[in-house]
Amino acid sequence: MAFIINPARAQKLAANLAAVRSRMAKACARAGRDPESVRLVAVSKFHPASDVLALANAGQREFAESYVQEALLKQDELMGEDVLWHFVGGLQTKKAKAVAGRFVLVHSVDSEKLAVELARRAADQGVLQSVLIEVNMGEEQKAGVDEAELPGLAELVMSLREDGVGLDLQGLMCLPPMFDAPEEARLYFTRLRELRDELSASLGVALPHLSMGMTGDFEAAIEEGATIIRVGTSIFGPRPQKR
Repeated sequence: MAFIINPARAQKLAANLAAVRSRMAKACARAGRDPESVRLVAVSKFHPASDVLALANAGQREFAESYVQEALLKQDELMGEDVLWHFVGGLQTKKAKAVAGRFVLVHSVDSEKLAVELARRAADQGVLQSVLIEVNMGEEQKAGVDEAELPGLAELVMSLREDGVGLDLQGLMCLPPMFDAPEEARLYFTRLRELRDELSASLGVALPHLSMGMTGDFEAAIEEGATIIRVGTSIFGPRPQKR
């Protein structure tokens, strides 16, 4: 599909991307980390495919969506482009069929029911779907598995892999409470890292990824060990209303 990309918009997106990458590099330097150890995922929810293409032309490769229908539409629109797609939103079990095999990483596995169905759909397609378990950090209104239930869910996900298909557990994800001061989110990032380390030790497997940190707090997340940050507004600008 041919897109008309507004040059001024493309220039603005490229400048925003460069600014975020600069902030990432500084956060990595403060933490004594290699900048290559942190992946930037641009959250394109509600923004047009033309914006994604403009950013891809500026060197950004990984993008995230939160709604299945919107995500699949953009994937179809941008078929053939060198981009990788992440799914970061709440996922209904009935939509697992549409997601399996279409995303390089699903960040939001939060129940045994969803894990089993996603694994079944991945096996049907003959693929190994990489996933993260979303952990609820103490907010009742937010999704995610409780800390006490995390080990059981992780063991189940680990079991849902056979003959190179099913689910591949890569780590954990969280959405901490929203704070006016980014530093207030730091303890939640620290806790997720601790949970990942404890889980990795108990399971005896490497869990390389921590998906944590967004526009307002990604620098603190990087300093606490994030390997994937999910940034929308600082790159795309204010999010339009859902279409």
